[in-house]
Amino acid sequence: MLFNSLHFLFFLPIVIGLYYLLPQKFRWMLIFISSCYFYMVFVPKYILILFLIIVVDYIAALTIERVQGRLKLFYLIASLTANIGLLAFFKYFNFLNENLVSVFSLFGREFHPVNLSIILPIGLSFHTFQSMSYTVEVYRGRQKAETHLGYFANYVLFFPQMVAGPIERYETLGNELKNVHKPLYQNFSDGFKLILFGLFIKMAVADNIAPYVNQIYADPLKYNSYEVVLSVFLFSFQIYADFFGYSTIALGCARLLGINIMNNFKTPYLAKSVSEFWSRWHISLSTWFRDYLYIPLGGNRVKIPRWSINILIVFMISGLWHGAGWTFVVWGALHGIMLLLERYFSVIFKFEIKKEWSILNAFLVLKTFVVTSFIWIFFRAENFQKAKDMIKAILRNHSFQFAHLEILFPLIFTGLIILFDVFLYNSRFDSKLNTLKTPYRWAFYTVLLFCLMALSGTQKFTFIYFQF
Repeated sequence: MLFNSLHFLFFLPIVIGLYYLLPQKFRWMLIFISSCYFYMVFVPKYILILFLIIVVDYIAALTIERVQGRLKLFYLIASLTANIGLLAFFKYFNFLNENLVSVFSLFGREFHPVNLSIILPIGLSFHTFQSMSYTVEVYRGRQKAETHLGYFANYVLFFPQMVAGPIERYETLGNELKNVHKPLYQNFSDGFKLILFGLFIKMAVADNIAPYVNQIYADPLKYNSYEVVLSVFLFSFQIYADFFGYSTIALGCARLLGINIMNNFKTPYLAKSVSEFWSRWHISLSTWFRDYLYIPLGGNRVKIPRWSINILIVFMISGLWHGAGWTFVVWGALHGIMLLLERYFSVIFKFEIKKEWSILNAFLVLKTFVVTSFIWIFFRAENFQKAKDMIKAILRNHSFQFAHLEILFPLIFTGLIILFDVFLYNSRFDSKLNTLKTPYRWAFYTVLLFCLMALSGTQKFTFIYFQF
């Protein structure tokens, strides 16, 4: 079920109403049934895969907590193998076959793979990572195993964040789901506000930029370099507005139920370095890789050569997590390389910026935005040929004209997301909005709602991160 659909518009109020009408002991059942229904709207049969993940990790965690010595590690490995195995089969089976064909052809051999028509279950990458974090924490002794299967199932299935995150830890979301929540006006006000902001960012901003970007990426050699470069920058804002919009709606839906989930973004395009960008972008995934891959590989405790290899491993796997394609691996690797270059540069040339905003700071923000924008090419391009065509188009035709495309609306909506980041976030506009008298506050919401209806694009696009 899509957040930006009429189906969801009817679904959410019914769930909220029933949630507060039911006694606390029955609420977990409502969350479970609602989450299953929410997911089954996409492809009903794939709910069985989520049930398998839930049962395997539920049993594994209970067993890990009970046994001693090497058996703990054995059951952890069994749990991780099951999760990674499911993810690998559905997401990487055909990708692996394609690469095996290429490898065999290098040696003059033929390889005839088994061709399977596999559809990736929506959100599987998020489900497996969230569930694996739970079993690892139980193994480390930081989390007690949940004995109630229904509570654990809701942790994996919770509908506001089940499709595209944030990737929550059990100690936060698991406990939030078990707490008693009363129908508070502040939660309703905050939840409605977040959903409205999220829908506006997605439907009025991201979906209005998408047609321009899609047209360029479909045939980049048809356009001049300025048009292509503009599409590169616009995609940076499109994917941010798209994913940030989803995350904001998820926050709002959870808040309406009295449940707090983490904020996945913190003005990433105001970052002054690539490393800072990753501390602000998709925060739940960045911290997951930090805690469960980077630190186990040695973290900052190892020497520079080993640390450099670890960084590249983490970012390349992060790229592969996003998609089964070498373009995603290159996208991740380029981020890793840029982070390494920044680290080497900072070691050789030590300097400190004392003022929060200065010309140098502004330059660093602009530099980071430009670098991450051009790296996005490999994320957005369907394959290496398309990425190559984008780069070729940028380097060749330099005639300064925009005759092929309507660029006014994409630029206007890009300006909206920039204003939101630079002005609204840093001035804590949302907090100031809460201090207004109720009639003025709801008048603002009404105006925003009318703007949403007026500015929403004629085309509806699914959330980009749903494909992962």
